[in-house]
Amino acid sequence: MNARDSSARLSDLLRREHHAMAEFLVALAHFDEKQVWLELGYPSLFTYLHRELGLSKSAAFYRKTAAELIQRFPEIVGPLEHGRLCLSTVGELAQVLTPENRNEVIPRFFHLSKQEARAVVAELKPVERPPQREIVTTVRAAAAAATPARAPEPAAALELCALAPACVVAPGSPAELLDANVPARNVNAPIFRADQPTFEPLTAELRRMHVTVTKRFEAKVTAAKDALSHTHPGASTEEVLEAALDLLLDRAAKRKGLVQKPRREKRPSKRDHLPAEVKRAVWVRDGGCCQWALEAGGICGSRHRLQYDHIHPKALGGPSTIENVRLLCGRHNLLSARRIFGDAWMERFAPARKATAAEGRRREDADGDRHDARDGDGSTGAHSEVLAASS
Repeated sequence: MNARDSSARLSDLLRREHHAMAEFLVALAHFDEKQVWLELGYPSLFTYLHRELGLSKSAAFYRKTAAELIQRFPEIVGPLEHGRLCLSTVGELAQVLTPENRNEVIPRFFHLSKQEARAVVAELKPVERPPQREIVTTVRAAAAAATPARAPEPAAALELCALAPACVVAPGSPAELLDANVPARNVNAPIFRADQPTFEPLTAELRRMHVTVTKRFEAKVTAAKDALSHTHPGASTEEVLEAALDLLLDRAAKRKGLVQKPRREKRPSKRDHLPAEVKRAVWVRDGGCCQWALEAGGICGSRHRLQYDHIHPKALGGPSTIENVRLLCGRHNLLSARRIFGDAWMERFAPARKATAAEGRRREDADGDRHDARDGDGSTGAHSEVLAASS
């Protein structure tokens, strides 16, 4: 069975799963409407689902909520059956859905994650008088005894900030170009990474972020407030951190050549040099995300470890022009090299990749942006060696 056949089988199984779930919820709605659970001796539908059917409390709660919502708004059955709504988003939808707004609100929850659905709820039903405070707590001894997580390097912090929905840059600043021409979030949007910070939506504009920091970090924030006391008197922690992030994004923009007034570039000293004006134009054109085409339509869309790739390889005579250069994530850049040069040739560079992986996934992620400056065209080290060896 080839990849396309496997994908078709999974797609068929997924359709069956959606249909079975919708059928179950419709039956559960009728079951609840007649309060059959009471005849069986249970005090509520939730208790029946948890004790009789053996569902976890979380699973029982989501199904109970969906069944109750179906009784009031049967039009959500179709989106559930076709996979446009899932149980976790239905739980959020139930907080804001009314007979008056049903036609407008239901489609806004299609294909959303739970976190994205919470953001829509916060917009439609904002928290009254959201808290504006900073809370400092002491880590328990047991937690403190554990090995502290290694703080991300600046490049890793840039990746986190680039993905964070609450990251704000000053209009017209170089950092603004990092998000230039990025389309609204859709099915091709970047996949959330496990190390991405969690933001709790409070209103359409306000978010609360929970983060555990070290004593060293706390001292740096205090020192930063003192250092900015002349230019930012009485600045809050948010203002201080945002100023720091602006500096990081500005540095990243300069490294990628995304500046408002670029300097006139000197004559390149290396044959494989990729001009800064080409980098700028490609970044803006591609919207700062991976352009690898998916068989099902659309693009990869990842913004992690982006690299500049020659569509027609430089080793085969491809020029370093805007038309021949695109943005690819690290994995798709390597896949492109394998398809062009073959697995046998690329495996010659496997030891170097293994040595890099041995340093840990976090360090590898932090070094992703450095490939841009080191390799000229931003391709992986192995790909760059292939280009050099083949030319």
